[in-house]
Amino acid sequence: MLKRLNTTKFISIAILSTVLYGCGSTPSQVKPTETQVSLVSAPLQAADYLTKASNSANQEMQNRYALLAAHAFINAGDGSSAIKTLESIKPNLVSKPELLAEHKYLTARALELTSTYDHALSELNYPSQWQLADWQMVAYYQFKARLFQLTQQPIEQARQLSLLSVYLPNEQASEVNDNIWRILQPLHEQTLLTFSKDTSNPIFAGWLQLAYIAKHYAITPNELVQHLGEWQRLNPTHPASVKLPTDLEKALTTKPYKPQNIAVLLPLTGPRASVASTVKHGIVSRYLANPDANVSINFFDTANGAKVAYQEAMAAGAEFVIGPLLQSEVEELQQPIPVSEARDNHTIEPVENAATQAPTFVDRVPQLYLNHIDDFIPDNDQFYFALSPAHEASDAAAKLFADGITTPLILASNNSIGHRMADSFIKAWSELTESEAEVHYYDAGDKMKVTVQKSLGVIDSKERIARIKALLGNKIEADFRSRRDIDAIYMISGNKDLPLLKPFIDVNFSVFAEPVPLYTTSRSRVEDNSRAISQELNNLNISDIPWLITNNSETQQVEQLWPTWSYGQKRLYIMGYDALELVGKLAQMRALPGYQFSGRSGMLSVAPDGTVNRQLSWGRYQRGSLRPQ
Repeated sequence: MLKRLNTTKFISIAILSTVLYGCGSTPSQVKPTETQVSLVSAPLQAADYLTKASNSANQEMQNRYALLAAHAFINAGDGSSAIKTLESIKPNLVSKPELLAEHKYLTARALELTSTYDHALSELNYPSQWQLADWQMVAYYQFKARLFQLTQQPIEQARQLSLLSVYLPNEQASEVNDNIWRILQPLHEQTLLTFSKDTSNPIFAGWLQLAYIAKHYAITPNELVQHLGEWQRLNPTHPASVKLPTDLEKALTTKPYKPQNIAVLLPLTGPRASVASTVKHGIVSRYLANPDANVSINFFDTANGAKVAYQEAMAAGAEFVIGPLLQSEVEELQQPIPVSEARDNHTIEPVENAATQAPTFVDRVPQLYLNHIDDFIPDNDQFYFALSPAHEASDAAAKLFADGITTPLILASNNSIGHRMADSFIKAWSELTESEAEVHYYDAGDKMKVTVQKSLGVIDSKERIARIKALLGNKIEADFRSRRDIDAIYMISGNKDLPLLKPFIDVNFSVFAEPVPLYTTSRSRVEDNSRAISQELNNLNISDIPWLITNNSETQQVEQLWPTWSYGQKRLYIMGYDALELVGKLAQMRALPGYQFSGRSGMLSVAPDGTVNRQLSWGRYQRGSLRPQ
């Protein structure tokens, strides 16, 4: 995605083409006329162009030099001076499309610096009848694409890039086409389908149709090939028809996993058995919902070691492995398993390697770990699926950014998980906005209230009031004021802290300040579903797995079968359910990173390193109940 405006690379080719054309058609002894002053770039200082404008008697030349002066002001980051210069020449602007277009373009550039992106976009609108040089159209579409990116309108951003590519040489057009594909990949397939019906721009519509086909048929290679062939027949000159995107080509040649013998590694006995049992119930429920007589699922206990359980699964002919569950077990299985070790456990026949006497290792089968570790070497057949609090925090950063939040405040519990989630949020926020997010850590009990008051500026306000009363007397009436420079609060807390933390925040917003939106994590979700508790949480936004945001027949059935389960246990149950659901989809999801599967635990996708990413759903407490957003 374009992160900053950089027209130099694109425009330079167009300039070179113009120069070469001129050299081939104009005798070298003919001097260019005065009106041939180029508007492409402004290498001089603004004052130099203003001097040239004042010394010129030709109206068009005055316009050109003034436009170059405005361009130079923008290059220096002085949008106000650029606006003044552009306004001064507007009444006397020569009515030539080249000059009119440059005036609009530079006005929009200046507005980006001095006003809003929407204001800049409203100015940047060229009439269709204008006949302009390629370099102007390149700058126009590239800048519009940037503005749509900054206003979080990916469809419109991709539309402008599709129009831009028409004016570029093949190599640069290919780069833009790759960018279009990357922008469209994360979008929901229904969004792609809706906008693909736009007939005003066939190239753009073709991109949307291709992205929809890639998503909708990603897990059924035969259908994907069939629909791609039909798309290419209908779009023979489309850039992607000439050369399919690299990841789509890879997806076409990737075979899905179709194991008939699936092994599940879980701690079925010992202290973690109660945790593992919920995952097991989820896997079994998914199998019973769609049983396949050709597929068998076998469970292996990791209580005596993950390697031992893995070797037992291999001896039983496993073709795919789900698990193990615990992080320590995942780390254990990251180490190679020598055949000698397997032989000692009487599970695998020895393999002779007399030539080198080097240890020979057990062959691995595709595996979906039910946890994640920080340091691992990616393997094409290994995947990591975890209910990661850190990933939930980074997902929340994206949510706040999408909601237009610019200055969030983080209130996090002062423990290891609070610090880990806060760090993840801060990192994601910095990548999205290139700015830091402010964080305050609270301790439980009375110290929580102090942290809230300090973070909202209430303590400072009360101290100022006390000093004034000490000087002027206690009869002075004053109320505290809370800070106004934040526009959201993200609470990282446990569910026992939230019923105290939110009221503390509510009462410490002064009557002079508008309360800001409040966000929190699934860890904060209170187990008590009573209307009274929910009323206390009114206007709170909370992330959770989609399955737990809306009440449905499945949630009701689980509630009847296991009425004592906590929300945490239900999330593990759904993790097991989705784990089995993912087996036949993982290979294609990895080959096509933009492909998303709408699972019960979230919108799922697979990163190139094999990590299964989750995008959670959001709900909002309103009128005593949690409602999906």
